[in-house]
Formats: sequence, structure tokens, C-alpha cells
Amino acid sequence: MDEGSATGAGRGGSEARHGESGRTRGPLDGVCEALVASGSCLMPSAAVSRCLGMAEAEWPRFARHWEDLVPDPYAAETGTRRLRRYGHFSLSRTGDIAARPVGAFVQPEESNPLYVAVDRRFEPLTAAFGADPALASLIRTLGRIAACLEEADEWTVKVHPFRVVAEAGGTGQPTPEGRHRDGVTLVTSLLIDRVNATGGESTVYRPDGTEAMRTTLSRPGTLLLGDDRATLHEVSPVRPLDATRPARRDVLVTTLTPR
Repeated sequence: MDEGSATGAGRGGSEARHGESGRTRGPLDGVCEALVASGSCLMPSAAVSRCLGMAEAEWPRFARHWEDLVPDPYAAETGTRRLRRYGHFSLSRTGDIAARPVGAFVQPEESNPLYVAVDRRFEPLTAAFGADPALASLIRTLGRIAACLEEADEWTVKVHPFRVVAEAGGTGQPTPEGRHRDGVTLVTSLLIDRVNATGGESTVYRPDGTEAMRTTLSRPGTLLLGDDRATLHEVSPVRPLDATRPARRDVLVTTLTPR
């Protein structure tokens, strides 16, 4: 399934509408309603572009940051070729963003079974990536969405650009840890690019193990959002469409937690 045919959950609409109160509904109203009701939501690329104030033609420019990622040594231990960097920010209620020191990345013990008690250290975002206006616009937009899940004067924002590579004839594992939580309030996955790739299907689960949503992010700018407190998620392996050439899947995972 592509960005427009997710199953099992509502989607955020992109057109403004009038509710019963006469207030003009914006593109984030449906997103918030879906997250509260079902724990997950898919935003099409066009809606995301409008919320970020960027033309869809700008995605290739933003995607160039993925050419500056570096190997993830922890994923390599499981046989996965994954490139990444890591950014840490704070976001105030008024929309002010501040960069925070990039220390060890640690997830709660009950969230990620593969990296229990492991302090992982990653290379920080490049200066150009951290200062990109598109990233700032994304963080502020996600802050408005997270506010419908939990009240916070300030959010801790963690930014993880990933490139998962499947070698010719092989597979790549976007989530080598399998089904898991991130131990945050809002978890999001923004598709940046797919090249010669099949698979990479995202599935969101309810706590009882039943499926809440299943979709394949296929168009750059498509955004999958989840209430991490109420769901678990995983992504299926990526394989090359043309088995003689490698495949790659580039995403930006951003999480928000009250500070």
C-alpha cells in the first residue's frame, strides 16, 4: 500500500473545512483526531508540504543531507548496513528551538529489546542539516501535533536521519529490533527517498498485538505518525527491485517527549 491507502486508521486531510462551531479546520485537526482515536495517522506528501510551507519540489534539496550520513556501527553488529546521524533539540511552547548537546542515545529498557542498557553514540547532524529551515518547520509542526497528546511547556526532540541499504541480491533491515516502542510520546517517520526498493512496509500495532495500520511509504514527504505510548511499530525488510543493483530507503525519524 502506498501513502494514500493505509489501512486501519484515519488520515489527516489537507483541505481546510468548517466544523460545527464555524471554526475553520486546518490540516492538523484531522491528524490530531486520528492520533487520539486510533494512535496512528498517515499524512500525504502534499499535506505535509503545505504544513511545512515548502514546495514539493524542495524535497530533493532536503534529501541531499542523506548523502552526508555515516555508518551505524551498532546496526552493523546485526548484519544491517545502515547510515545515520543524530540531533537533539528542545522545543518551547512558543515554538523556540534550541540545539542540545548530543550525548549517548539511550532508550527505556521496556521499549527496545535489542539495545537494553546500551548507551549508543552517534555522529551529530551536520551544521547545514541542523540549521535547515525545513527541519525547523518540521519540528514546530510536530510540536503542535504532540500537544494534542500531552501538555508540555517544553519538548525534547530527537532527530534520526536513516539510510537503510540492501545490497544487490540481499536485504536491509529498517528495524532490526523488530516490533518495538521508542519510549516517547510522539514517534514519526518521514519518507525522504526510495531507490530501487521493494518492501519497507510500516506496521503499527495496538498493545494487544492487533494491527492498527499497515502502509508502505512511497512518496517523498509522506509522514507516518504514532502515539508511542499506545502503539508499537516495525518496518519489514527492504529488497532491491532489480536484484543486480543495491536498494536504499531514506527516512527521518523524529520523536517528541515532554522535557
